[in-house]
Amino acid sequence: MTLTKVIISSCLAIAPVAMAQTAFVTADNVAVFYPNDYVAAAHQPSPIFVNELATVATLPTSTAGAALVPVFSTNAEGHSIATIRTPQGADLYGTGEVTGPLRRNGRTISLWNIDTPAYGVDGGSHLYQSHPWVMGLRPDGSAFGIIADNTWKQTITTTDREIVFDSEGPAFRVIIIERNSPQALMKTLADLTGYMELPPLWSLGYQQCRFSYHPDSRVKEIADLLRRHRIPSDVIWMDIHYMDNYKIFTFHPQEFPDPKGLNDYLHERNFKTVYMIDPGVKVEQGYFVDDQGTAGDYWVRDRDGKPYVGNVWPGPCHFPDFTREEVRTWWATLYKDYMATGIDGVWNDMNEPSVFGGPGGTMPIDNQHGVAPLSPPEGGTIALSSHLRFHNVFGLNMVRASRQGLLLANPNKRPFILSRSNFLGGHRYAATWTGDNLSSVEQMKLSVPMSLTLGLSGQPFSGPDIGGFCENSNADLLAQWTAMGVFFPFVRNHSIDGSVGQEPWAFDGKVLDVCRTAIERRYLLMPYIYTAFREASVDGMPVMRPLFMADPKDRSLRGEEQAFLLGADLMVIPRWAEHVAQPHGGSWQVINGLSSMSSYHDDDPYQAILRQRPGSIIPMAQLAQSTAEMRTDSLTLLVCLDADGKASGQLYEDDGDGFAYRRGNYLLSRFEATLLKRQLTVTMTAAEGKRQDKARTLRIGCVKGGRVQYSPWQQGSTATMKVK
Repeated sequence: MTLTKVIISSCLAIAPVAMAQTAFVTADNVAVFYPNDYVAAAHQPSPIFVNELATVATLPTSTAGAALVPVFSTNAEGHSIATIRTPQGADLYGTGEVTGPLRRNGRTISLWNIDTPAYGVDGGSHLYQSHPWVMGLRPDGSAFGIIADNTWKQTITTTDREIVFDSEGPAFRVIIIERNSPQALMKTLADLTGYMELPPLWSLGYQQCRFSYHPDSRVKEIADLLRRHRIPSDVIWMDIHYMDNYKIFTFHPQEFPDPKGLNDYLHERNFKTVYMIDPGVKVEQGYFVDDQGTAGDYWVRDRDGKPYVGNVWPGPCHFPDFTREEVRTWWATLYKDYMATGIDGVWNDMNEPSVFGGPGGTMPIDNQHGVAPLSPPEGGTIALSSHLRFHNVFGLNMVRASRQGLLLANPNKRPFILSRSNFLGGHRYAATWTGDNLSSVEQMKLSVPMSLTLGLSGQPFSGPDIGGFCENSNADLLAQWTAMGVFFPFVRNHSIDGSVGQEPWAFDGKVLDVCRTAIERRYLLMPYIYTAFREASVDGMPVMRPLFMADPKDRSLRGEEQAFLLGADLMVIPRWAEHVAQPHGGSWQVINGLSSMSSYHDDDPYQAILRQRPGSIIPMAQLAQSTAEMRTDSLTLLVCLDADGKASGQLYEDDGDGFAYRRGNYLLSRFEATLLKRQLTVTMTAAEGKRQDKARTLRIGCVKGGRVQYSPWQQGSTATMKVK
C-alpha cells in the first residue's frame, strides 16, 4: 500500500489543532509535511539530507486524522510541536544515542548534546549526540520512519498512542517514510541522509587507547607489548597529553619531540596512529591557530558580538564557528602539516561543545553563529542565528571540516575520524563511540542496546569503550567486555587517566588469554566483517543489528537486547545473557572453536556464543597480527546448510584503503554450497568488480549440531567434503 493510500484510507472527520500548509512526495512512499508558519532560513540548508528534498508529487492536506500525518501546534511555552499518531501495536526504535532499552516505547529523550561522564548528567536523558528520528515496526513486520528536520533543542516522547517532537525553535518540517521491512527502511534512510563511505580496513581492527599514553617511550612500550603478547591489533591512540600545553595541532616538546619518528616506529610494526584534536583553541597571542582564527574572524561570538571565550583543557579558549564554509575551509588547511608527521586518523573529542563551567557544561544558548547577510542567504550561506539552533550540530560541522582536511592532506587515503558528538546525517563524516561510559557490569550490558540503537539511527560505525572509561575496571569485567566487544563495529579499549591499567595483560594470565582469544576471533572473521561494512556503504544496513532483523514478523524478537547480529548471518550471544530469544525456532547453528589458541575450550566461561544462520556461508581468513598482514588467498568457508541442503554467501575485497574501488577496482565473490548424498560442494565465483581474482586455497567448515567439521585444504575455486 502506498503512503498516499495509507493517508487517505485512515482519514477521520476530526478538527485539526493545526495543519500542514503543504505536503508533497519526495520519493516513493516518502512524504514531507510543512507547518503553516515554516521559515526555511531557520532550518535550511539541512545537515541531515544529502540533497534538498524535491517535490515529486503532491499529497492531500485535509488528512488530520491520518495515522502517519503530523499535526503541528504550539504549546503554552511557545514550543513548536509535531504530533504523529502511533500505529496500533507498533514497536518503536531509533532516537539516536540513548541509554535505556532497545525498544523505545514509553520514553522521553532530550536532544541536547552534552559532556556527561558515566552518563550521569540529568539521569542520562541526553548524551553526546542527537538523532531526531523514530523507527517503527508494525505487527506484520512493515516499517515506518519519522524524521524531524530540526536542529534546535527538542525532546522526543514516544507512547503507544503518539510520537511527539517538542522543539524550542521555530516550526519545522517532518518527513514520513513507509516501507515493507526494516531493511528497506534503513536503505531509504541512507538514500536521504547519505551512505557511509567505506572506512580504511585498519580501522576495523583492535585498537588500544588510554587517557593518556605518554611520553612517546610509553607509546612504543604499549606497541611492543601488544606484539610480544601476540594480541592482534592495528591502532594505538594519542589523547591530549601529546600536545604542548593542550594546544591543538602541536606536540609536547619534551614528551613527544619527534612525532614523525614515533609514527615511523609504529608503522614499522604495522600499527596505525590516531591523534586527538579538540575544538577549543587556546587564547594565546603568538600561537598560530589562535592568531589565524582571530585574523580571519572565525570564532563563535557571544551575545554582544565579541569572540566567545570558554574554558577547556588549555584554559581560556576560542571556538571555531564551523557553521560557516570559510571557517571549515580554514580548519581543513590546518591538517596538512599535522598529518605529514605520519598520523593516520583523527579523534575529534569535546565537541558537544564541552565548556568547563559553562551553562549546562557548554556555551550560552545566546552565543552567535553564522554571518549577518546583506541580502537573504543563498545556497550554503548560514544566516546569523543562536547557539540554541546550532549546538546539536557543532560536532557534525566540526567533523565535516576535519574530513575535508584529511582529504586535503592525504587525497589518496580514506579518512578515518572518530567523533564524540554528532547528529543525524553525521555518519557521512565520522565514526563514533558511546562516550565516557562507566567501568561497570550495568554499562557493559547497556552498550549492546546503545550501539544497536545508533545503527538503527543511521550510524553503522560505533561501539563503546571496552572495559569502561570512568573509574577502575577489574579482571572479570575486562574479560567479559572484551569477549563480547570484539563483535561491535568499532573495537577500542580505553580508560581514564589515573585509573588502573586495563590493557589485556594488566590483570593476570587468564584474562590475557581470554582477551587474546576474543580478539583472534575478530581477526579470523575480518573478511566477513569487512564485507558487512561494504554492505552498509551500499545498502545502508547497520553492521551490528538487532535480532528482529532476522525475522521482522517474529514479535518475540522485538525486545531482545542482549544478543545481536553481526551482519546478516552471525548471531552473537554474550556469556552473561539469559533467556535469549532465538530466531527461526532456534535453528541457527552453534559455531564451536573459532580460535587458534590451543588453550581455548568451547566451555570457556567468557567467550561469546556464536550461531550461524542456516543457508549462509561465512568466509574466514587465517590468523594475522594486523589487517596489514591479513590475506584472503587462503579462506575457511563456514557453511551452515538450510533444510534443502543449500547455502550461499559473499566476500568483498579491495585495496583496504584509497578510492580505487570507486572505479571498479574491487572484487565481490559469491559462494554457493550444495549437499548431495553426503557430498558437500562449495564453489566460489567472481560476481562483480574489475579486480583480478587470485589463486585460492579453500577449506570447508561444515557447521552442524554444535560442531564444525573441517575438510582438507584444497587448491582452486571449488572445495568438497564428505559430511558425517
